[in-house]
Amino acid sequence: MRNLSKSKLIAFRQCPKRLWLEIHRPELREDSAATQASFAVGNTVGNIARQLYDPQGKGVLLDAQRDGFDAVFKRSAELLSSDQPIFEAGYAIEGALAFADVMLPVWEKGKKVWRMVEVKSSTGVKDYHRDDTAIQAYIARKAGVPLASIALAHIDSEWVYPGRGDYRGLLKECELTDEAFSRTDEVAEIIASAQKVAAKKAEPKIVTGDQCGTPFACGFFDYCQAQEPQAKYPVHWLPRIQSSALREYIDANPALDLRDTPDDLLNPLQQRVKLHTLSGATFFDEQGAVAELEVHTLPAYFLDFETIQFAVPIWKGTRPYQQIPFQFSLHRLGRTGKLEAQAFLDLSGNDPSRCFAEALVEVCGKSGPVYVYNAGFEGARISELAERFSRLATALRAIKERLVDLHPITKANYYHPSQCGSWSIKAVLPAIAPDLSYEELDGVQNGGMAMEAYLEAIHPDTSDERKAEIERQLLAYCGLDTFAMVRLWQFLSGRHDLKL
Repeated sequence: MRNLSKSKLIAFRQCPKRLWLEIHRPELREDSAATQASFAVGNTVGNIARQLYDPQGKGVLLDAQRDGFDAVFKRSAELLSSDQPIFEAGYAIEGALAFADVMLPVWEKGKKVWRMVEVKSSTGVKDYHRDDTAIQAYIARKAGVPLASIALAHIDSEWVYPGRGDYRGLLKECELTDEAFSRTDEVAEIIASAQKVAAKKAEPKIVTGDQCGTPFACGFFDYCQAQEPQAKYPVHWLPRIQSSALREYIDANPALDLRDTPDDLLNPLQQRVKLHTLSGATFFDEQGAVAELEVHTLPAYFLDFETIQFAVPIWKGTRPYQQIPFQFSLHRLGRTGKLEAQAFLDLSGNDPSRCFAEALVEVCGKSGPVYVYNAGFEGARISELAERFSRLATALRAIKERLVDLHPITKANYYHPSQCGSWSIKAVLPAIAPDLSYEELDGVQNGGMAMEAYLEAIHPDTSDERKAEIERQLLAYCGLDTFAMVRLWQFLSGRHDLKL
């Protein structure tokens, strides 16, 4: 019998096949960039937690990767007689092992016991966190730890960073002792069931489904999906699958094809996607699009933001996971058809918010529509800037009032089969402007890559040459976003007279 780590037991809770593959075919796992980024965030939050729970620096940090599991298990048991905080203490029982983020000595009725705190980078307590703490408590207690309580510490998204490295208040604790301790029998059954799966010679026969992305994106999804029959026109191309009847039908029919999906289960938009995907014919209500756009006259502005967010804020006055805009691109189309491009990009490493807001007010003028593609995003960022900078609030809110969202206009009036059910600008652009391509951009080609590039650019170890290269890539990427909107506006409004 192998000792299963807590992470593998959580993997089993998500999907038994995932556990089996992690043990027997780990080379098949392909974690996405987002998953890898979440690991880095977790490490950052863990470092802050050690500062908060051990402000005097008297605690002991154990490292199983460096010293080996057996050495850490032994040292963890020895440290139970000390009065020091312990970080990454390891405990093992027959069939399972776990490492505790934080162990704190406390005194109850003249006797020393221990309080365990599991630290998460989320902004609340999720169901799998409850499994996590129950498993941690079970293993620790079975291993002989006099565990009196267990809590989960998560990020308080309303906390505002006061600066100067003061992160007191970043984490909020949720007491889970009673719940975790009451699940002893359940955790024992989880371990036993997971052991049975781990011992199997063949992987479990489980088809892909909602469990592949909940609560985590599974790194084995591509492998599992490749083992299944593939629909020519996958049902997941349908937008906004929300009705319970359609969901039940999809669950009951793996690898469902649009051709076999009953029309009476589909809403009008889904029926349009199905019809035009299968027929190969483009849907375009040109009159409808022109009617929606002709109420907005020139000059017009086309605007796009790039943002960064930090689980642990680095700039005074900002909140955890707050979207901080560091770049915008703007194209201005004048009454004569003249097109001008302007941009803002701050790679200094300082909080770009105020300079961003000032530049935005300067370039957006006083009147004329400001086209965006998803007004909810840009609108929310503008509102946040207005709240932070009162001197600019009136001008910023005036810009927000002028926002015109091209996304719903496009969705209501246009669909090309190549979109595969998506109305992202990157899905629409190849159909209406095939001469433009994100794939031909050097380096940065999407929002995720833009955030990664920004973080690299502001890192103190990044050379001036590399920083200049990143600057060119970011300006090109964000500039294409707004020029793509110009071309989309031209297409939808029928302004083919303009040479753009």
